[in-house]
Amino acid sequence: MLSIYPAIFYKEKNGYSVIFPDLNYLSTCGENLNDAMEMAIDCLAGYLYTAKLDDDKLPTPSKIDDIHPIDIANTIGFDGKDSFINLISVDLEDYAKTHFNKSVKKTLTIPEWLNREATKKNINFSKVLQEALIAKLRSL
Repeated sequence: MLSIYPAIFYKEKNGYSVIFPDLNYLSTCGENLNDAMEMAIDCLAGYLYTAKLDDDKLPTPSKIDDIHPIDIANTIGFDGKDSFINLISVDLEDYAKTHFNKSVKKTLTIPEWLNREATKKNINFSKVLQEALIAKLRSL
């Protein structure tokens, strides 16, 4: 099932900023229009996915005619002159299978002693690797 929300695209010196007024001014950006569109889809999917996990009620999407890009730009400190509204759609179930839930198998090598000690303590290697990778990515 498609979820569709309007987004405002603001042209800036170095690309586009994208804002979803119905979703607490959720925002993203892209270096060019194509990149901004891809990021908008990913941003919307992430928001919807998190809301679904948290059992949050989603707002009803606004009608395009009810959205005023310049007024919103003034509220958040943008120059809204070069802007447009576009509907962003995503099939959350399909998107999640590809981007959020899909696991990939990795083969790694560790010292035998480390494997033996971790196995004795019933350590979940996949979980530890995921946690370590997340921590590493956050620190970069």
